[in-house]
Amino acid sequence: VGLPISYTITVNPIPIVAAVPDETVCSNTATTAVTFTSTTAGTTFSWTNDNTSISMPASGSGNIPSFTATNTGASAITATITVTPTANGCVGLPISYTITVNPIPIVDPIPDETVCHNDVTSAVTFTSATAGATFAWTNNNTSIGLGASGNGNVASFTATNTGTSAITATITVTPIANGCVGLPISYTITVNPIPIVA
Repeated sequence: VGLPISYTITVNPIPIVAAVPDETVCSNTATTAVTFTSTTAGTTFSWTNDNTSISMPASGSGNIPSFTATNTGASAITATITVTPTANGCVGLPISYTITVNPIPIVDPIPDETVCHNDVTSAVTFTSATAGATFAWTNNNTSIGLGASGNGNVASFTATNTGTSAITATITVTPIANGCVGLPISYTITVNPIPIVA
């Protein structure tokens, strides 16, 4: 009977990436930094991104730092990030999560209007290329017969000016879509007085 020898068989586990929640942000907003984790010690991570238009690289390794997401279009865009774990030479199953970037809505321009005292103004319907946009507006001169603020469109109203000089109101409109607030635009309504002969 000879001397026995021994050898070992080591079985490494398949690493698993902990789930990462999906994220939705507005354009020009910083995303949340993502730190990948696994219960398998020493796990490393590589990732790919299928939509670089959100301003994130196509691929990388390690964690994903916060970055400023962009969307220059009128509709939401979504990127799918696929993460693959590796530990001790064993490649785990990839997981995916998404980053959706909503656009900043833009109000289509509104022409200025000039009317006379007791004339009926034109109704104003606000529009935006971003679907579902809503609008909030303010008026800095209620003496023309329009309220100080409102939501939605501006209905036609009877303009007033009981003075002897023209008065002008500036209406400032702010668009909102999917929780993203766009840049306000302004237009004016000028109301001329009715002249009286001395």
